[in-house]
Amino acid sequence: MTARFRFVLSALALAAIPLTASAQGVVYQGAAGPGKGKHIVLISGDEEYRSEETLPQLGKILAKHHGFKCTVLFAIDPKDGTINPNISNIPGLEALKTADLAIIFLRFRHLPDDQMKLLVDYIESGKPMIGLRTATHAFADVKSPQFAKYNYNSNTKGYEQGFGRQVLGETWISHHGLHGKQSTRGVLLKEDKNYPILRGIKDGDIWGPTDVYGVRLPLPGDSEPVVYGQVLKGMKASDPPVEGKQNDPMMPIAWTRTYHTATGKDARVFATTMGASQDLESEGLRRLLVNASYWCLGMEVPAAANVAIVGDYRPRPFGPRRPEDPPERGFAQGVRPADLDMR
Repeated sequence: MTARFRFVLSALALAAIPLTASAQGVVYQGAAGPGKGKHIVLISGDEEYRSEETLPQLGKILAKHHGFKCTVLFAIDPKDGTINPNISNIPGLEALKTADLAIIFLRFRHLPDDQMKLLVDYIESGKPMIGLRTATHAFADVKSPQFAKYNYNSNTKGYEQGFGRQVLGETWISHHGLHGKQSTRGVLLKEDKNYPILRGIKDGDIWGPTDVYGVRLPLPGDSEPVVYGQVLKGMKASDPPVEGKQNDPMMPIAWTRTYHTATGKDARVFATTMGASQDLESEGLRRLLVNASYWCLGMEVPAAANVAIVGDYRPRPFGPRRPEDPPERGFAQGVRPADLDMR
């Protein structure tokens, strides 16, 4: 198949999704499907795991195959309007005012107060949330007394360790697997295999090159692990598991919980320490995230959700770019949200 023919096929696949884009983000309006009438806002902003690639692809899957309207927001450099994951500026968060679900993939952000307020208003609204990978340490160095408690290392009484611990169930702890050297295989507990979020998923379906994160056991409150992360000896899905304490016990890599908000409402929460753009190449992980979106919204989870990749998806390697690294390392520079409107 020629490169030109692949491009044509990708364009035809995307043409079915009504798209709009602006300097603030991109909106995939959604085709017909169970999600019609529901609005999901996906918020990217991390400088290591390519959330600016993960979330547009996840948004396309949810829109094209399931009918959800998906708004994807990015860290934007105000100087030139390009996506720059190193910037703590995420315009367009007003979209959260009409959101039914927020999917958050941030890392160490210190957003301006007007943007933090929009996020916090949603966090405390009682509406559902999904946190991916570094969302456990979404905020850092937020100075405003009004919002500082959401920092990952917060010592605010009653809100220790901020958004990660209090909302998602854990803050940043450690790399449990060796970063960049040991990958992750998803393992389902026998008693969990009929859980709605796991429909259509089997042991070994979930794999990613990112390592397992450390968490403290047991997770707090009503947290319920649904997938555990088996640390593998290498960076291939076929690699055997390591022996010893890294896998005894295994760390949860996906769980559900309830967040009791400041407004007295209860929010459904799903968290996973996977989610890098390369992780999303795993069909099992894509199905887990789509299933979790249905579950968070209180909708019937499909028996075998369609999670086929939409368009031409070629994720870049995770990791920050050092001056000596080749151009393919780090984030893709010079990209604007409008460039993702690929009709």
